[in-house]
Amino acid sequence: MVILLTIVIVIMAAIISWQFYARSRMNRDLHEISNKIADIIAHETAEKVLVPTGQETIRQLLIQVNRLLDYNQKVIADYARAKSSQRKMISNMSHDLKTPLTVILGYTEKLNQGRGLTEQEEKQITERLNDKVNKLIALLNQFFDLVKLESDDYEIPLHKISLSEVCRQSVLEYYDLLLAHNLRVELEIPERPFYILGNEQAMHRVLSNLISNAIRYGRDGGVVGVTVREEGEYVAVDVWDRGRGIAELHQERVFERLYTLDDARNPQFQGSGLGLSISKRLTEEMKGTIRLSSVPFQRTVFTCLFRPLTY
Repeated sequence: MVILLTIVIVIMAAIISWQFYARSRMNRDLHEISNKIADIIAHETAEKVLVPTGQETIRQLLIQVNRLLDYNQKVIADYARAKSSQRKMISNMSHDLKTPLTVILGYTEKLNQGRGLTEQEEKQITERLNDKVNKLIALLNQFFDLVKLESDDYEIPLHKISLSEVCRQSVLEYYDLLLAHNLRVELEIPERPFYILGNEQAMHRVLSNLISNAIRYGRDGGVVGVTVREEGEYVAVDVWDRGRGIAELHQERVFERLYTLDDARNPQFQGSGLGLSISKRLTEEMKGTIRLSSVPFQRTVFTCLFRPLTY
């Protein structure tokens, strides 16, 4: 009996000792985790909490803590990118508004002075003033269009449209302008109609932006083409040219709002940096994607991909 009691006491003492050790070890682990998290927050580092432990509960806690730290780093990175993008957007928008406004101010001051101007000169200034005002209005409309497209509650009504027919009409609208710039037009649009779930007005807007870009930046190549073709399970629309192209450095960013190439500030190649952003948003609203491939003076092509309708 005494021996049995002694054994029970030893076992209970061992259990109590083990529980005390486990609790002490857990407290040390939790204290180390707490200090590590505090250090990461204080120094704003991207470190993870790595604490060797044999306790499954602590390991699961560390997994969730590190997931939370990963998410926090992503939020910080997204915020930094958004802030940088916003600064660039405001800078570019200020430049794009300041330039025409300065010109408009110069014209109005010249008209207000009115000294030494012939009737023909006044007419020319008025026409230029009207042209600048219209371009400024168009720029503001593009900006507000993009804001509307980026809002969560904006939806484009979608229905069955003939992609082939929309492409033909869009090229026809630009045909005179293409000829005026001595550009050869190459069309590859099959007689077989390709139908997609889309919106004719939105598709015209996308093609208008892409064709006008090809004319503005690709005129050196002497040719602008539009191709409708199948690509795997998709139907693709290519708008291409053989002009000076877009450097690889810029290809990932041309769809960003208000992003313009370095020489886009040259009046000869003046652009708002909004057209491609609008095209991307509209394409995505029609459940499609848009991509760019460019080899200078060989082939620069914007490709829109959509899932065709079979009914």
